[in-house]
Amino acid sequence: MQTDTSKTIVITGASRGIGLEVCRQAMAAGHNVIGLSRNTAPLEKAGVRAFAIDLADPSSLDVFFEYVRSSELVIDGLINNAGLLQNVPFNQSSWDIFESVYRVNVFGLSEMIRLSLPFVSPLGHIVNISSMGGIQGSSKFPGLAAYSSSKGAVITLTELLAEEYKASGPSFNALALGAVQTEMLQAAFPGYEAPTTAKQMGTYILDFTLNGHQFYNGKVLPVANSTP
Repeated sequence: MQTDTSKTIVITGASRGIGLEVCRQAMAAGHNVIGLSRNTAPLEKAGVRAFAIDLADPSSLDVFFEYVRSSELVIDGLINNAGLLQNVPFNQSSWDIFESVYRVNVFGLSEMIRLSLPFVSPLGHIVNISSMGGIQGSSKFPGLAAYSSSKGAVITLTELLAEEYKASGPSFNALALGAVQTEMLQAAFPGYEAPTTAKQMGTYILDFTLNGHQFYNGKVLPVANSTP
């Protein structure tokens, strides 16, 4: 049940892994949660208001934003969690592989923010989910040239938007995640066991979305229990 302290939280890539955990925990805390994903069945099963979108196709956002306009929704937290990871050696990569990763991780994320901004509270918080692989000086892994470089772009975009909107709000921050045990990670690295569960990371991201902008704006926070 929603209360006077309830927030409206929108999350992309919400149908599995970290995204689904954030939705479940936010709903349990009484927040108004909207999940966006190509596959809405898991969200509907969990009782989450869901819209089918594909960040690689900007036109797929139309139905969601028509709902936002018509309902006069004010977004308190936008979590850009959707991402595409392909583990491909660079000499086997291609224009199409890089474009497909960047269309979701950079272009789709940017368009989601651009269209959302008129509806985000000035006191709201936009959280972009990046990766430790996108941070300069961190450990890098073969096969992730497209993915990690796209996450580096997300970090720079976050810093730029925080500067552009620092006088008016909302706040912008990025979380650079280490390895988390999700379906996406297993598909890219079969058999690898990550030290952090999707539920643990979901708890952290939800709390940061609700409270982190009291202390940070335009910052990139590594969220990993390993170094560098």
